[in-house]
Amino acid sequence: MASEDVKTSEAAVSRIVNLAEEAKLAREGVKAPSHALLSVCKSLVAGGVAGGVSRTAVAPLERLKILLQVQNPHTIKYNGTIQGLKYIWKSEGFRGLFKGNGTNCARIVPNSAVKFYSYEQASKGILWLYRQQPGNENAELTPLLRLGAGACAGIIAMSATYPMDMVRGRLTVQTEKSPRQYRGISHALSTVLREEGARALYKGWLPSVIGVIPYVGLNFAVYESLKDWLMKAKPFGLVEDSELGVTTRLACGAAAGTVGQTVAYPLDVIRRRMQMVGWKDAASVVTGDGRGKAPLEYTGMVDAFRKTVRHEGFGALYKGLVPNSVKVVPSIAIAFVTYEMVKDILGVEMRISD
Repeated sequence: MASEDVKTSEAAVSRIVNLAEEAKLAREGVKAPSHALLSVCKSLVAGGVAGGVSRTAVAPLERLKILLQVQNPHTIKYNGTIQGLKYIWKSEGFRGLFKGNGTNCARIVPNSAVKFYSYEQASKGILWLYRQQPGNENAELTPLLRLGAGACAGIIAMSATYPMDMVRGRLTVQTEKSPRQYRGISHALSTVLREEGARALYKGWLPSVIGVIPYVGLNFAVYESLKDWLMKAKPFGLVEDSELGVTTRLACGAAAGTVGQTVAYPLDVIRRRMQMVGWKDAASVVTGDGRGKAPLEYTGMVDAFRKTVRHEGFGALYKGLVPNSVKVVPSIAIAFVTYEMVKDILGVEMRISD
């Protein structure tokens, strides 16, 4: 009995020591390993859900944007947002509006998860480095620091999921009358690897990375800075119980999306066109009937810019901007608000603003 009592006492003491250690870590701002891992998983889940919900909500506009970006200038089939959506509905039905969305979600869910989590970590790291400078010990994140953190997050997320984006672009431009070269995600990946090599999966990566720096960077910087300003200025009674309402946060996200996509859009057009290079019968797939094939060969990003502007004019760099704007504004807004709401539901202590 005595030995059992001793063992029980030792177990109780060990438990008390462990609890004291966890309390000490918490006071020092360090989470216990299990809690930290759970928090990371919750953050990734929140980011993934935000990406999937926001992209599915605007999937028809996403498909129309890509079709406008890459269509043959000699055979115009999609001539504006309303006409383009009506044409897809008439020629391909309801399912045609969501063609490629499964691939898009398969890409955007991990992309969004990595992007939001990377932004949180990059923000902490950049702020820590900034505070190491003399006189900045109590500094807070500025719009410029947020821009840098967002750029880092965008580069990491884009690079990690780029092959899926490349395949999604090709699947999206296929129509009912196009040669059915790709039957799905796996078939597209294996076909590109077999016919064009592994490097083909990263065609258009450079303009994508260059474009994602201002796009994602401005998204986070504008969203966070607007929220900070509204919380401090409290104009028009928008702050409720020290919190911004859902509608106000959606408006902040919409403003962020508008600024980011307008600056980065030409690079998105070039990225899509470069992704078509090397695809057999790409021109006929884009036009849908095999007529009026346009040259789809570019030696690089600069060459793609030069040929696009020379053959189609400067306006070609903004093809599909209207449906993209209609898509991006609610998409970014929904993504930010969904991310914060899911984190609240899951009980994650830290928000991106914190």
